[in-house]
Amino acid sequence: MVVPVICTLMPGEITAELFLDARATLGEGALWDSKRHMLYWVDIIEKKLFDFDPSTKKNRAIDVGQFVGTVVPRKRGGVMLALHHGFCALDLETEKLTPIADPEKDLPDNRFNDGKCDPAGRFWAGTMSLVGKNNAGALYRLDPDLTVHRMLDGATTSNGIVWSLDSKTMYYIDTPTRRVDAFDYDIETGDIKKRRPAISIPESGGNPDGMTIDAEGMLWVAHWGGGRVTRWNPRDGKPLQTVRVPVSRTTSCAFGGEKLDQLFITTAQIGRFSQTPLPDEPHAGGVFVAEVGTRGVPAFEFAG
Repeated sequence: MVVPVICTLMPGEITAELFLDARATLGEGALWDSKRHMLYWVDIIEKKLFDFDPSTKKNRAIDVGQFVGTVVPRKRGGVMLALHHGFCALDLETEKLTPIADPEKDLPDNRFNDGKCDPAGRFWAGTMSLVGKNNAGALYRLDPDLTVHRMLDGATTSNGIVWSLDSKTMYYIDTPTRRVDAFDYDIETGDIKKRRPAISIPESGGNPDGMTIDAEGMLWVAHWGGGRVTRWNPRDGKPLQTVRVPVSRTTSCAFGGEKLDQLFITTAQIGRFSQTPLPDEPHAGGVFVAEVGTRGVPAFEFAG
């Protein structure tokens, strides 16, 4: 078992540049669609999905009518969303939203937050309380046959999730734990077991939020309140590289671009429970980009 290393020194620092002065209230859910060559991201509070086309510089906003936690591409076309009221499909041509399943319809004070698809095309996303209640959320798995499975209970702020390159490990963040946890993952069944800490985030670095993985199997974690994204080795828990962001509330990150060598980073103007803006951060809520010297891997699509 790996013993996580707590470290306050973040080596190899570089600085991200402003890519899109979006001024989102709560930007999140960055994801690159390698088929369409588009960057998806969301503004949770403003209830909007964005798809940004680098070739035209158009950042289309689609109002989905409720809090939107994350977005993933769908193999049959369009995208899948995790919303306040469950999983939905969205037709990007007509902008029609189709509800799929709401596993927490009896919990109106919960909403879905972050999530991604696993290597087998299952859509994983977790929930959190809108009123700050601890351990009120859960992690769910939407299978291609559209059945929903509750995979983990007692989450407070369900957040970043990725799978190792060999598809044997799932990495997951519940933000208040200040950890990235690892699970054994069965690609055939979608089952997870043997939860253990892989990375511990020092208090000086902010709180772990969204996460992605690169082609070398290293994890990139956005630090809410830390103004950074940090690259970590999940095998020994050590930090490898830091991308500084001139906005304290960094929320998610994703590799994109034609060669998957650009790291896109979303940020927020306000907190998840605080409505106080950040007057000293004029580009808060923007999307930033950094050249970090490594490549990502294509995002998995929902297979249903």
